[in-house]
Amino acid sequence: MAAEGTPGGEETLEGTLEQIVFQSPESHFTVARVRVAARAELVTAVGGLAGVAEGTDLRLSGRWVTDRKFGAQFKVESYRTVTPATVAGIERYLGSGVIPGIGPELARRLVARFGAETLEIVGRDPARLTEVDGIGRARAERIRERWQEQRALEDVMVFLQGHGVSPAFANRIWRRYGTDAIGIVRSNPYRLALDIAGIGFRSADAIARSLGVLATAPARAEAGLLHVLGELADDGHMHAPTPSLLAAARETLAVGDEILEPAVLRLVGAGRLVAETLGDRGECVSLAPLHAAEARAALLLGRLAGTAHAKTAVGVDINIDAGLARYEAEAKLVLAPQQRLAVAAAAHDKVVVITGGPGVGKTTIVRALLALVEGPFSRILLASPTGRAAKRLAETTLRPAMTIHRLLEYQPRTGGFGRDEAHPLDCELLVIDEASMIDTLLFAAVCAALPPTARLVLVGDVDQLPSVGPGRVLADVIASGRATVVRLTQVFRQAAQSAIVTNAHRVHRGELPDLEPHEDADFFFIERDEPARVLETMLEVVAERIPRRFGLDPFTDVQVLTPMHKGEVGSLRLGAELQARLNPPGPSRPELVRGPRTFRLGDKVLQVKNDYDKDVWNGDVGRVTRLESASPDKNEHRLVIDFDGREVGYSVDELDALAHGYALTVHKAQGSEYPAVVIPLVTQHFMLLQRNLLYTAITRARRLCVLVGSRKALGIAVRTDDTRLRWTWLARRLADAPTGL
Repeated sequence: MAAEGTPGGEETLEGTLEQIVFQSPESHFTVARVRVAARAELVTAVGGLAGVAEGTDLRLSGRWVTDRKFGAQFKVESYRTVTPATVAGIERYLGSGVIPGIGPELARRLVARFGAETLEIVGRDPARLTEVDGIGRARAERIRERWQEQRALEDVMVFLQGHGVSPAFANRIWRRYGTDAIGIVRSNPYRLALDIAGIGFRSADAIARSLGVLATAPARAEAGLLHVLGELADDGHMHAPTPSLLAAARETLAVGDEILEPAVLRLVGAGRLVAETLGDRGECVSLAPLHAAEARAALLLGRLAGTAHAKTAVGVDINIDAGLARYEAEAKLVLAPQQRLAVAAAAHDKVVVITGGPGVGKTTIVRALLALVEGPFSRILLASPTGRAAKRLAETTLRPAMTIHRLLEYQPRTGGFGRDEAHPLDCELLVIDEASMIDTLLFAAVCAALPPTARLVLVGDVDQLPSVGPGRVLADVIASGRATVVRLTQVFRQAAQSAIVTNAHRVHRGELPDLEPHEDADFFFIERDEPARVLETMLEVVAERIPRRFGLDPFTDVQVLTPMHKGEVGSLRLGAELQARLNPPGPSRPELVRGPRTFRLGDKVLQVKNDYDKDVWNGDVGRVTRLESASPDKNEHRLVIDFDGREVGYSVDELDALAHGYALTVHKAQGSEYPAVVIPLVTQHFMLLQRNLLYTAITRARRLCVLVGSRKALGIAVRTDDTRLRWTWLARRLADAPTGL
């Protein structure tokens, strides 16, 4: 047996739950004190414990761990309740509230009447409960029903944990299926991958194999195909050619086409998949929601592009030359010919794309457009895919801007939008910035919400990384020929003085950036070949060199961007090292531990998913300003985070929405800009050393960009422009879409 507090192998403890210190109502993560025979002190047990109450006898399986703050703890990996054997145990068990409707006083009277047979009578002969004063037939029936629910919960927990399901996931399964959980999991364990958040195909497959499901089972083939298409969607694909899908499924499932091909047909017949012939790609297969989104976006955008201007305020003729002359006089600048062309197109045409790299004046064009049309167009909306991008758009235009989700009135409970074809946006012009980030599902929702009289202007850099979600909307809209496209190529003199801008364009052209140091330079390359030296140098650059030389705050002004999560200079390792360097533990920095992560007062944190109630968005970065009641002895843990001057509170259950923000992947930084960006380049990141990724990372910097790494890795990134083309069909669908209403 491992010594208490010393990490070791799995062991089993039996004891009585004396006190629940903390229990999450959502995840049932519990901190409990357990009395174990032959131990003088109570044991602290932590883990997902559903359906337990003080007085419950437990058999716990798990491992000893040592928490830095709270000492020795028994980390529960599985558990089961044990029916109390003594009269005193039964009374305490029932009086703990494990069965709603029975409190300490009623428990005392029940045990006084029935003694050691109390639990058996509650479960098998509840009519006898009326022998106790205060219990009528109706109350006896309610007690019986709740007792059965409690026993069913315990049965489900024992069954699921016996097949390798953790207590936390077992609780989610119980909440989803209730008393039907065992039957559903036995009949088709692959439903778990579809219905339960956090359980993917591989976990469901492991449960299925534990239950004896054959590798060739039809349900396994169907679930595996959906899983493979889901992984392809995660890589940005809208569909897969059938041979490619079957090849990937064969590798994942280790079964032949004689199993897979009938499964594809069944899924198509059930409406889960769509099969169609797409040009020279031959037969292709899509997940039904992705196919519907792409087809809907093409139909609606084609209709919008071909709809004549209505005879309303939108149809008012605009004297573009006179309007631009007024804007130039007020702004004290002269628009370049490309900029004038872009503004004129956006003011006149129904669907317009304005694209170009850094320093080409996209922001100036948007400001000029708004100044030009704000008289004739009284209803103008501005939006962007992320909160940070929307905030920047509002700051640069001095007009309200919001995320696309908020614009469309996203409904988190249903996953739909309040704005659609039946309830369109009240606008004559919609301008969307950072449009390269829009995936096909979101774009379909935008198209559905636009009235036919509106104009749509998409502004973005098509050469940046495509959207994280499936599709390549901006590139496909450009390729379709159904939008007016203005490509901006002229870099303006002020921007051209920035090495960040000039080197970004060099990288885009496939040329190495200028690495020679210049006076007042804003772009630096620090050569380091070994990943350990890269890590060491980056910590020094962020924590010391940049603050000392440029006066920038390492928390608020400097952002590390890296190609990968893992590895010696991946976001996880860099984030941990930067936290230790910039915000080390100490008496003045209280902590809140959530799984493997420790959130500390002063930490830089990242929101990793949209929260519509808190008005915080995926990609928002903030600082931990307070920890309230951060003690394991209280059920009131709260982290308070400052997001750009607005404080937002997070309970322990909500911390999964946060990650450390010291180092981000380049994908996470899309749509954001930072005063200073520091980027590692090592050959270990070979698979992700791509030109558009490096280009995107460099263009996130406003005042300073520092590359740390090897010349070989830099060369690989600049030369590698063979990123896999995403399988999409939006451009062709849009080109072929009918026009007008």
